[in-house]
Amino acid sequence: MANTGLQVMGVVLGVSGWVFGIVVCIAPWWRTSAFVGDELVVSQVLWEGLWMSCLSERGRLQCKIYDSGLALSGSMQTCRALCVLSLLLCVLALPLCITGLKCTHCLGEARDPKARLVRVGAVLFVAASFLFLLPVCWNAYVVISTFYDPNVPPVLKRELGPALYLGWVVALLMLVGGALMYLGSASPGAPLMPVFGRGGKVNPPSTAESKPEKVFV
Repeated sequence: MANTGLQVMGVVLGVSGWVFGIVVCIAPWWRTSAFVGDELVVSQVLWEGLWMSCLSERGRLQCKIYDSGLALSGSMQTCRALCVLSLLLCVLALPLCITGLKCTHCLGEARDPKARLVRVGAVLFVAASFLFLLPVCWNAYVVISTFYDPNVPPVLKRELGPALYLGWVVALLMLVGGALMYLGSASPGAPLMPVFGRGGKVNPPSTAESKPEKVFV
């Protein structure tokens, strides 16, 4: 039997992950300029994201959207595509989960079809979490490897931005939300195969066939 509490909690976590995922995808705070070596000028801070870059100077923030997406590197374009695909999967999963909730009356009292809708939406949320996790982890790997590379000049080195930390939280919210929705729509007590032992009660042997058996015995 479906657990309404787990379903609702899973939807809340999934929606929260989707909303914060939009913020992370748009935010320019994926990478920030690193001040290492002899670089002592900290009045200017450069922020870089998937869609724009911002320069903070003396309390002023100036942002600029990248002129051309084709001019970006292949890894940046892949990260863009994965984030957008993850958010689109959440958009597809959300109406399925809300329609299939036990506390809603969209499909009447039909329990099995509603539970299947919730399970499909839960799988989409789990897939979205992994798709969102890939660009976050890839950017973190690039930033760390570049920071410790002695061949990279200090001007080009970056540090992890707050959007990456929030991106890991977003992936966790989507994953936990999808798992709770799937567990809340499962029916552990239902048999997978029909019970054949009840067939003898439905079609009992006739008395004409049973009497000769007793005589021969």
